[in-house]
Amino acid sequence: MKALTIAATGMKAQETNVNVISNNIANMRTTGYKSQRANFQDLLYQTLRRQGATTSDAGTQVPAGVQLGSGVRVVATPRNMTQGDPESTGNDKDIAIRGEGFFQITLPDGRTAYTRDGSFELDSTGTLVTADGYTVNPAITVPQNASDLSISNTGQVQAKIGNDTTATVLGQIELARFVNKNGLEPMGDNLFLETASSGAAQTGNPGDAGYGTLLQSYLESSNVESVSELSSLISAQRAYEMNSRIITAADEMSQTTSNLGK
Repeated sequence: MKALTIAATGMKAQETNVNVISNNIANMRTTGYKSQRANFQDLLYQTLRRQGATTSDAGTQVPAGVQLGSGVRVVATPRNMTQGDPESTGNDKDIAIRGEGFFQITLPDGRTAYTRDGSFELDSTGTLVTADGYTVNPAITVPQNASDLSISNTGQVQAKIGNDTTATVLGQIELARFVNKNGLEPMGDNLFLETASSGAAQTGNPGDAGYGTLLQSYLESSNVESVSELSSLISAQRAYEMNSRIITAADEMSQTTSNLGK
């Protein structure tokens, strides 16, 4: 019976759906995490009677045909790129983005990655880096004798050097934008990579037209909504159970049919 294979595709799709939901819930406290959802698409149909087919010499037509579907599949897992709530940390090197844009990060192999996670620190040379030691691009170095580190909402980094009473500009943080943010490839570690689908990165300073602003001593929290995820989990579980019952019912019908000849 086709119902067996159709229900199997439904169970497989809901299993993927639960995996996506579980990953969202697991990352509820991940800085800058953007939740995902599973999008479904029906599979090919077998046409037994085509709608619009002529049924008589008088030209009468079939108003609705007969098509049998073959199941469902997960076609995409797009991300919800809405802003997460800013949370105060008290760390002067933490930065949250309010609005559009990603921080640019230089990877050890020279590639540029992008992130919304602004939990930065200084390495042994005073360079601003991520938690994994990757350099923020453009590179910003804070002298050892610097104090009163300040990062403006437009990305200008300043600090007082030694006994100076006035601040010195140390660098400028830039942001990158993409035409299609959902086209970015996640690589883990809160980082994304540019792809042909995302389009080329467009860089600019925070506060420029189309770019967000920065908030020092804050981090952007995950945008996962626990109530929504739990509701989706329950729905996925129910859908999985219903598909499993279809398999049970189809199996019982097959057994009944086979017993007719005994």
